[in-house]
Amino acid sequence: MRDAQPRASHFIDGAYVEDTEGAEIACIYPATGETIAMLHSATPAIIDKALAAAKRAQKQWAALAPVERGRVLRRAADIIRARNQELSELETLDTGKPIQETLVADATSGADALEYFGGIATTLTGETMQLGSDFAYTLREPLGVCVGIGAWNYPTQIACWKAAPALACGNAMVFKPSEMTPLCALKLAEILIEAGAPAGLFNVVQGYGDVGAALINDGRVDKVSLTGSVPTGRKVYSAAAQGIRHVTMELGGKSPLIIFDDAHIENAVSAAINGNFYSTGQICSNGTRVFVHEGVKAQFLERLVARTRTAIIGDPMDPETQVGPLVSKAQRDKVLGYVEKGKAEGAALLIGGGIPETQKDAGFYIEPTVFDGVTDDMAIAREEIFGPVLSVLAFSDEAEVIARANATEFGLAAGVFTRDLTRAHRVVAALEAGTCWINTYNLTPVEIPFGGVKGSGVGRENARAALDHYSQIKTVYVAMGDVEAAY
Repeated sequence: MRDAQPRASHFIDGAYVEDTEGAEIACIYPATGETIAMLHSATPAIIDKALAAAKRAQKQWAALAPVERGRVLRRAADIIRARNQELSELETLDTGKPIQETLVADATSGADALEYFGGIATTLTGETMQLGSDFAYTLREPLGVCVGIGAWNYPTQIACWKAAPALACGNAMVFKPSEMTPLCALKLAEILIEAGAPAGLFNVVQGYGDVGAALINDGRVDKVSLTGSVPTGRKVYSAAAQGIRHVTMELGGKSPLIIFDDAHIENAVSAAINGNFYSTGQICSNGTRVFVHEGVKAQFLERLVARTRTAIIGDPMDPETQVGPLVSKAQRDKVLGYVEKGKAEGAALLIGGGIPETQKDAGFYIEPTVFDGVTDDMAIAREEIFGPVLSVLAFSDEAEVIARANATEFGLAAGVFTRDLTRAHRVVAALEAGTCWINTYNLTPVEIPFGGVKGSGVGRENARAALDHYSQIKTVYVAMGDVEAAY
């Protein structure tokens, strides 16, 4: 197995930094279970060094003209695209996702974010309000030092989705990757320096939850952006609130995918496959509750099972592989536990649910899994599994399915398949979800806002909406006449 060992665990103030006093972090290749790199969690000294560097660099960066900041981000995007092959291979080593996915969905989407926000950095303008002879104006200012906390499913993309709007607005960032995928963010830090960013502007520190907590609670931090589970989000949100810090919480989901009886069945099956099995089901917005009208359920299931049976499971570095392993043994054990819960609660297992024969002795593989006969009260229909487990639920009418789709603490995403576009717009208007799709699923270009409602988070990533979460408004009232007072 290729050696993926970085030069050091952390990237701070423009250079790699090591402190072996920190707890060890083993980077495991999910396809084999081998340790491919060994890193160390950040010590208090490392955390202090990163925040001090960010605090200093932020002032220097914010003083630049927005067009200059934009040029740096666009250069970084160009470098990422030029190195897409090697960055994608590293992403596959880090996560276990198939190379056919990482080549098109990871570093490239990160580059898109850097290019997009680099392009609109110059549009961060205020307003002027005429107030008779007086007037007022607003200035859009950076927040200061932002902390980004990443998830393990899209380490490069998430780092860029957080860094790009933060830096475009004039902030600095200290980014903590998931301890399970520590490698990719280090490359982004290298590339930003190469693109002309000042040392200290984007720092990467490794660590477990205690490192994240130390960053969130530091008085030098002005904003926290988390991608993670709802339980983690509650803890981070609560801690950030103690310091009245800005937050973006991009959390989990149990999203509905609704397929009406007039849907294009092959397209609906494709969306269900993409929305449940892509990245081995490890996507927060996945449409894991697939509501299918009773009139087309048999046809839908026949095609879904037949097509799922053709999935190529194997070596993620093989360009032909379509389904790779889960990120860790613990995650596979969790998913297998949900499969057992589904069977115990009476759902009908149609396909999958086990470890593929060819991967029984290595890696953290699990077969794409389809359950029929799922009811709303089953654990597999209520709880986020974060693995390739698809639950099919039957419905009979529109009002019923909307009520059932909304009966969840989550509200990240939703999808609707129907040829009746009036109904499509009516249904998505009624769904309690922050990101919705009509006749497709899980497309998240940088040009559109992404985020959830209810327990799935606060704030938005991507698009112009993200700028509101990485900047603040200063209002200035200008009086043109004398000041009167009662005495």
